[in-house]
Amino acid sequence: MLFLYLFFTLCSSLFTFFVPLLPEMRLNALTIFNYKNISESELHFSPKLNCFIGGNGQGKTNVLDAIHFLSFCRSYSSSIDMLSVRHGQEFMSLQGLYEHEDGTTEDIHCGLKVGQKKVVRRGKKAYRRISEHIGLIPLVMVSPADQVLVTGGSEERRRFIDMVICQYDPAYTESLIRYNKALQQRNAMLKQEEEPDGEVMRLFEEQMAREGEYIFAKRSEYIAELVPIFQQFYNQISGEQEKVELHYVSHCQRGPLLEQLTSQRFKDRAVGYSLHGIHKDDLEMLQNGYPVRREGSQGQSKTFLISLKLAQFDFLSRTGTRTTPLLLLDDIFDKLDADRVEQIVKLVSGDRFGQIFITDTNRGHLDVILSSMTGSIPHGTAHETEVNRIFFVENGEIK
Repeated sequence: MLFLYLFFTLCSSLFTFFVPLLPEMRLNALTIFNYKNISESELHFSPKLNCFIGGNGQGKTNVLDAIHFLSFCRSYSSSIDMLSVRHGQEFMSLQGLYEHEDGTTEDIHCGLKVGQKKVVRRGKKAYRRISEHIGLIPLVMVSPADQVLVTGGSEERRRFIDMVICQYDPAYTESLIRYNKALQQRNAMLKQEEEPDGEVMRLFEEQMAREGEYIFAKRSEYIAELVPIFQQFYNQISGEQEKVELHYVSHCQRGPLLEQLTSQRFKDRAVGYSLHGIHKDDLEMLQNGYPVRREGSQGQSKTFLISLKLAQFDFLSRTGTRTTPLLLLDDIFDKLDADRVEQIVKLVSGDRFGQIFITDTNRGHLDVILSSMTGSIPHGTAHETEVNRIFFVENGEIK
């Protein structure tokens, strides 16, 4: 046991050594109005650890979801914006006051009114296109909802890949938009009763192929770099009890995408939609050579997902703006045994992570993390009171 402890401590130290500390953007204050079950709240945060404690359904996750909305202009749990508005209300608004490490500040506001388009402002200026905001505030969220990555369809796993690349590569975001537009137009032509115009169809196929191969290249690069980091995190949390793998699968691996689109046009016409393209890409998740969804226990699946998200965090830290992302951990300890919880605590207590927001129903888990993070701080110093802040949540009220 002593050997294992020393081994993991060494691994953690080496991992931290090779990842230089990067500048952070911190969320200093958050104002919430009519967001889900939270009627009104103004919160001020610690630059390191912020804990939200409360029973199930009280609103802990909604606080994290509001922070996510300010980064991505959408809820983590739903793509339908109006579901974020509190029941019986006509609008909601969120405001985040952020601070860069050099002292410069960002004031981000998201507003949504029933029957109108949402508005996202940076300072006093509204974005013309919301996609322009993505990447300004890098963020990684770990949530029980992530289980859909294992149990759901390939669309969920593509979204997981895209959400990271879009945060550091605006050109990728634009390419995705163009690809999806061409895909929709081609699908509309495939559904026509009359025979589609071949030349027009070819134009959409050429655009799908051009954008699709660019997207494929970017996804391939990302997964290749992500895999070893993910495996290292998994080994550290699990004690190397299982072997895990990720494999990116795409039609682009079979040859030029344009040839596949044109040669399969007759079949696509029969079914009424495009059977080939990067919109069918997938990410195979394996444990000991078998799909995690079939072989993994609840604890193993959760370890898989947490490791995946921590690897995502590590990757984002070293790309794009090279800014340490905000880390949101929603109820991550459920379904995990004591040894795995201990390893996660060691990880998130380290200096490699910046500002953290964490929820749990069990105060004991959070107390362990708090003691780990404050243990090296001299008692009575000013910094001691800034390391963490604890919030209690009940029926949408946050204290």
